[in-house]
Amino acid sequence: MTAMTVSPAIPPSQLRLSVAPMMDWTDTHCRVFHRHLAPHARLYTEMVHANAVIHGDRSRLLALDPVEHPVALQLGGSEPGLLAQAAQIGTAHGFDEINLNCGCPSDRVQAGRFGACLMREPQLVADSVAAMVAALEDRGVDVPVTIKCRLGVDDDHDWGHFLAFIDTVAAAGCRMFVIHARNAWLQGLSPKENREVPPLRYDWAYQLKRERPQLQIIVNGGIATHEEATQHLEHADGAMLGRAAYHDPYLLHRLDVAWFGGALKTRGELLRGLRPYIESQLARGVHLKHITRHLLGLFAGERGGRAFRQVLSEGAHKSGADWSLIEQALSLTESSQDMRDEPALGQTLGSGQARA
Repeated sequence: MTAMTVSPAIPPSQLRLSVAPMMDWTDTHCRVFHRHLAPHARLYTEMVHANAVIHGDRSRLLALDPVEHPVALQLGGSEPGLLAQAAQIGTAHGFDEINLNCGCPSDRVQAGRFGACLMREPQLVADSVAAMVAALEDRGVDVPVTIKCRLGVDDDHDWGHFLAFIDTVAAAGCRMFVIHARNAWLQGLSPKENREVPPLRYDWAYQLKRERPQLQIIVNGGIATHEEATQHLEHADGAMLGRAAYHDPYLLHRLDVAWFGGALKTRGELLRGLRPYIESQLARGVHLKHITRHLLGLFAGERGGRAFRQVLSEGAHKSGADWSLIEQALSLTESSQDMRDEPALGQTLGSGQARA
């Protein structure tokens, strides 16, 4: 193998719609829910450090339900040998893609010399990609190695630096890049502020696709509506939703139906379709609260949405909580939606549509 060996391509249909890796959110229960909403979306785990994959509790860190596919394991780290070992372990557990985090700006991540600060070390990223590609190829594993990055760090707004980073990493075998289209500010902003304060520049992601058409480019960052997501498809290979997919998960379902076809289901139909999974998890000893925390946004902006969240939030942590609690929340919400004579109904529905 040479340094120019290229990681396998991802089928274009699997790139169109995806859900971003989100710490403390996109665990296996969340991903099963999102898969139920969007059968064609590509899903991502929370970021897991390579050392944790190698030495930690894999049954928890790499938990994966068969229904989730295609799903990617996002790794953190900066040591090529450890990343290669973690990539092998991840693919042995069934993950369909290994994604290296080059975008997280948190202090803890910076202290470990990984995440967004890696954009200052393109050759180290390239060496890491090459090591992972080689390790998977040696094992005969046909799984792509990809990158999720920012446009730059701090006040580096030089297009040439960004393009050089992409070219250096692509030369090591990476052909798919998820571009969070804003800089990461490594000093003075919290991770939350880093998702909101640095200005979005989608035009850089678009220009990258124009100048490097052989690469697969996914746009991420600030995508909150159906219209915004659809617009990105005119300029890139796909759109990756983050917080919008979590806080308004029905948006995922609407996009999947619009982009891939199928029948639009109601929120109640979708949630009741998840009942077999939820009951199987409860039977294994999983507490209901670990699943329902991901469901709270399903009725975001809808009449009865607050009651839905309240019933689940107040009851899911209690001993013995089971599917009946979810059915109670659904029934209360659906009853509220049937009360057509209540005042301000048009305003309520209008605000919900605007959010979607």
